Amino acid sequence: MTDDQLREIEERCNAASAAPWESFIEGRDHMGGDDFIRTGGMDDSSPDIYLTQATHADQDFIAHARQDIPALIAEVRRLKALLG
Repeated sequence: MTDDQLREIEERCNAASAAPWESFIEGRDHMGGDDFIRTGGMDDSSPDIYLTQATHADQDFIAHARQDIPALIAEVRRLKALLG
């Protein structure tokens, strides 16, 4: 993966709503209401995301990606630095 590719991924991530994102599945994480992804932690000014026709696994993946992608970018950069 090139540095340009990493930078483009990072830019897309940084342009998204603030982390953390958390998936809420009705019956698993809360009772009553819709499934949704809360963005920005407890910041009420951050939008909730409602998906239609997404599986619970897809919703969890999308929510976790907001935290996972920056961690993966950092690890790739760390490993590239070690390789010189």
